[in-house]
Amino acid sequence: MTLPDDLIAVLNTKAICFVTTLMPDGSPQISQTWAGTDGEHVLINTVDTHQKTRNIRRDARIAIGIADPAAPLRSWALRGIVVNATTEGARESIDELSQKYIGRPYPGFGGGDQQRVLLTVKVEKLHQP
Repeated sequence: MTLPDDLIAVLNTKAICFVTTLMPDGSPQISQTWAGTDGEHVLINTVDTHQKTRNIRRDARIAIGIADPAAPLRSWALRGIVVNATTEGARESIDELSQKYIGRPYPGFGGGDQQRVLLTVKVEKLHQP
């Protein structure tokens, strides 16, 4: 599926995304996150030890909710699959996202030495209410 231009534009803003993955028992797990795009996929940067990362390693299905920060009633619901989870380029990615969202390099929320993971999401279904 091709991402529509208006969604790509919103992904390039400070839009907060809500990511849902599946726990081992099948129940949903949701977390708020920053997101970006390469123009074809949604890109999510996370930490190796976070629950969503562990969930994705077991079951690559994912759902993402995104609202336009300039018009919060304009939103998208995406369903797809994580087609790549890599540490390669993840550190650079979090710094880029941090510049976009808070205007400075990533300050290391959570402390400690974190192994960043970049998730590449192929959107399979898109709903815009």
